[in-house]
Formats: sequence, structure tokens, C-alpha cells
Amino acid sequence: MDLARPDLAPEPGLSREEMERLQREVASAAAFADDLGVDPAAVGLADQPTVSGERPVVVGVDQAFLDDRAVSAVVAMRGGEVVERVHAVSELTIPYVPGLLSFREGGPILDAVRELAVEPDLALFDGSGRIHFRQAGLATHMGVVLDVPSVGVAKSLLCGRPAEDVDGRPAGWRTPILPDADVEARSDDDPETFAETPIGYAYQSRQYDSEPIVNPLYVSPGHRVSATTAVDVVARLCDRYKLPEPTRLADTYADEVKRAYG
Repeated sequence: MDLARPDLAPEPGLSREEMERLQREVASAAAFADDLGVDPAAVGLADQPTVSGERPVVVGVDQAFLDDRAVSAVVAMRGGEVVERVHAVSELTIPYVPGLLSFREGGPILDAVRELAVEPDLALFDGSGRIHFRQAGLATHMGVVLDVPSVGVAKSLLCGRPAEDVDGRPAGWRTPILPDADVEARSDDDPETFAETPIGYAYQSRQYDSEPIVNPLYVSPGHRVSATTAVDVVARLCDRYKLPEPTRLADTYADEVKRAYG
């Protein structure tokens, strides 16, 4: 799979100021409105009803780590069927810095995505999209560089404020994440309405009576997907587990590859 915007690909050798400047360019290039090219209602697992014919191809992307190397795993699914799995093992050159994750992990992810033979209709990443200090999290950066509709699925909230308290909510519950003072507006964001613009959702995918309270996922649009559609497709892709199936299987595959290399 080729890169659509190689000029915006993350370069770990940049200074922090240059990285943040590039993220602002990525945010400006990102589309936080629906332009999927497929019916979002057709995204889902095999046992869910659809009136739109064949399921779109959804890829899940996740990583595991071996000292100074990243194992990047990509699992492509159509409905409930895995149609392709690819991976790459890449050197890591910089440490984790909050807000600059794509410069540490984005290059290794692109190494794996380049191996894909199938063309994805939608990509889910283990990380944030628009819920980011500069509205350019990992899912946004990768979505723009690849020009693929993308969604970020994070396990913790990087920035922004939930419209409601998120503790102990039942499965299926959701609430918008709104910008706080840590989220920069883009030049085309309306300053009068931006503070009340949902940049993502807290989504309670699962809750179990027999286990401690499960925390929600933080779902945000990466590129060519709206916040509402992002949380809708994640809800359709969650089965018996907390994570949506494509990223859950990518997580399992990354660990499988890690064991083989380790």
C-alpha cells in the first residue's frame, strides 16, 4: 500500500518544534467529516444485519515492543473474517513523549501497512485521532498520510473533557468529548462554537457483573470520518470484548510475532 502524503510522514529526527509544526499541517489536511466511500452502516461483524451488501474491509493496527524495536501488526477483516495479516519489526529511535506518539510509532506502523495487499476501506488505530493537543493524534497522522478513513481508539483520555461523568456506565453508553484549553483550534474551526464541538466520544463498550468496573474507550475521528460515525462503527465492531475486533486481533497478532522474535 502506497503513501498518499509522504511529505507529511512522521520523521523522528525532527526537533519538537518541527514535530508540532508538522502536526498542525496534518490537522489542517485532515477531514473530520464523513467521506468513507462506503456505507458506514455496512461496517460490522458477520452476525450483524446489513442492507448494504458485502462488508467493507476494516483493518486494525496495534503494536508490541521488543526493547528498542516495535512490532507493528495489521489485521484486515471483512465482516467476521480475517482476510490478511501483515507485520513489520522496526527500530525505535525516540522515546515516548505525550502528544508526539506518531513520531515514535508512526514510521514502524507505515512499514507494516506498506506490506498490505488488500485496500482498506477503514482503519482503526490503538491511539487518539482528533482527541489530541493539536488535533493530530496517531490515527489522524496515519489516516492523512495514507488518505484512508481512520478512527482512533484509545484506552485513556489525552485531553479534552467528557460532557458527563464516565465512571461506572453501562455497556453501550457514550458521551461527547469536548475541547478543553489543551486542544488547539485549527484555523478553520469556528472560534464561537469550537468549545462545544465534539472531538470524539467516551464509549462504554463492555461492562461485566463478575469483574471490576471496566473503563470506557475514547474514540475519535482520525481522517475522513465524523466523530459520530467513528463511535458508531466502533460500537458495531465490538463483540464480546472491550476492544473492537480488528484492533483486538491486531493486539493478539503483535504479541504472537513478539514471542516468535523474542
